[in-house]
Amino acid sequence: MPYQRKTIDPEKIREQQNICAELFERLTADGRRPLALVDTYGCQQNEADSEKLRGYLAEMGCGFTQDEFQADVIVVNTCAVREHAEMRVLGNVGALSHAKKARPGQIVAVCGCMVQQEHMARKIKMSYPVVDLVFGPHELWRFPELLKQVMDARERKDDRRRVFATAKDDGAVAEGIPLRRDGTVKAWLSIMYGCNNFCTYCIVPYVRGRERSRLPEDILREARQLVGEGYRDITLLGQNVNSYGKDLDEPCAS
Repeated sequence: MPYQRKTIDPEKIREQQNICAELFERLTADGRRPLALVDTYGCQQNEADSEKLRGYLAEMGCGFTQDEFQADVIVVNTCAVREHAEMRVLGNVGALSHAKKARPGQIVAVCGCMVQQEHMARKIKMSYPVVDLVFGPHELWRFPELLKQVMDARERKDDRRRVFATAKDDGAVAEGIPLRRDGTVKAWLSIMYGCNNFCTYCIVPYVRGRERSRLPEDILREARQLVGEGYRDITLLGQNVNSYGKDLDEPCAS
């Protein structure tokens, strides 16, 4: 069957934001602001994905830290382009056992391209008990829902339950996910995701899915918002930006 471009229903994104509001109440119930650490490996698209993760975490009431011993939630956003990057991630994830021993309530999540590979997800499941949540790039839009599943399991004292969401998928476009950017001058602006080329040396189509272009009006809306917020250096992102628009009902000229 030919590939059909998919989008996430905006109502589903609103549901995720409602979950953020619920988690805000739970995470701040003791009057203390929870802290989150988002550790990013790999390409600029991963950096852009981490901005979405931080956006969700901010809506949950989290502040941010670079100290794993202070973090209530740690999210490791991984890369799969080189084996060295994977080994580095696994070494650093294993080392988080010290922080988790010091903070037994800490939640550790590993996401991104590396865990979209079946053998890597299985390796984490079997050999890295410090990890509570694993999800691939296609599941990022429902990060709040997955985090809530982990927290619910803990409240039931079901400490054996861990959440893995790495099913194979061609991917979809999700609009409306909140963003928290680090800088004030430079910004990443994703215009498309995935790749259709399936080059023998490249894993991107297998972990990022097929090409999905954002609608021009959504890109322009975000660009205008960035300019209004003072950003002056906007980088358009995509695994294969030369193919932008080819999957749209009304293709855009390159």
